[in-house]
Amino acid sequence: MITVENLTKRYGNVTAVDNLSFKVEKGEILGFLGPNGAGKTTTMRILTCFMPPSSGTVTVAGFDCFDEPLEVKRRIGYLPESAPLYKEMTPAEYLDFAAGVKGLKGAKKKEKIAEVMAETAIAEVQHRLIGKLSKGYRQRVGLAQALLNDPEVLVLDEPTAGLDPKQIVEIRTLIKGMAGKRTIILSTHILPEVSLLCNRVVIIHKGKMAAVDTPQNLVARRQKKNAVHLTLDAPLEEARSFLASLPGVIGVSVDGYVKETEIPLAVETEPGRDLRREIAQAVVQKGYGLLEMKAILMSLEEIFVDLVTEEKPEGPGNG
Repeated sequence: MITVENLTKRYGNVTAVDNLSFKVEKGEILGFLGPNGAGKTTTMRILTCFMPPSSGTVTVAGFDCFDEPLEVKRRIGYLPESAPLYKEMTPAEYLDFAAGVKGLKGAKKKEKIAEVMAETAIAEVQHRLIGKLSKGYRQRVGLAQALLNDPEVLVLDEPTAGLDPKQIVEIRTLIKGMAGKRTIILSTHILPEVSLLCNRVVIIHKGKMAAVDTPQNLVARRQKKNAVHLTLDAPLEEARSFLASLPGVIGVSVDGYVKETEIPLAVETEPGRDLRREIAQAVVQKGYGLLEMKAILMSLEEIFVDLVTEEKPEGPGNG
């Protein structure tokens, strides 16, 4: 559906996007991540035909963003971080205006406005001034605008930024409901959102590709140590000493708030060895109460920080 090949964008001597390549499959939700200044917004502006690349190509549904921008725009809905709303209008007036700009007329326009209002659940506030709406409702109005042309591709830049927890859940539910129907590129700084919504993740840093994979594979590939979390009903120091004596265990530490009958422990094991079965059997045979057991995995936040803070050592060819 979307193909980015060797994409580069320069502003004078500054390279904002540096030889970036990735693909987005039809119906996929792709998380597009990177620290501030990484080149995310520049990439999205090129993809949505708001600016040309310095070199490289971007195609959407087979149409080139530089050579055939009108065809690309017909297939894309775009919600920038600051939704382009007119606060003195009502949602009904704004969507009528936006639908006209997108070429919708007559009965088809009215039908489509009603459809996107229902999809984004803003019908109940359609006659209130946009400036009087909560940010959550304003985001919904912006999203409704992006859906007016029934786009195959939806590009969302920080759609939940600044929302309260309830509004965040509502917007996430809307986005998740579009999975499979539309191809979505989602830029966000809320990394748990990526795990909840996205099939794959692209992480860029200083304009270059840092990683591309599923959230699950990223966690598996970047895992630095084997560790298991246990919650035991057992004497703390006795349990620590016992677990530390097991073959393959290289460290035991307290992993949370200690209660009288709930002892949380992190058990680090030798690299490449999954000792959960052996540890569980040993704990039960010892007579301890095994209340919880789970593998300790790196979070997506930890992986993200890892990727964007890694620096090549100085030396020949790296200066």
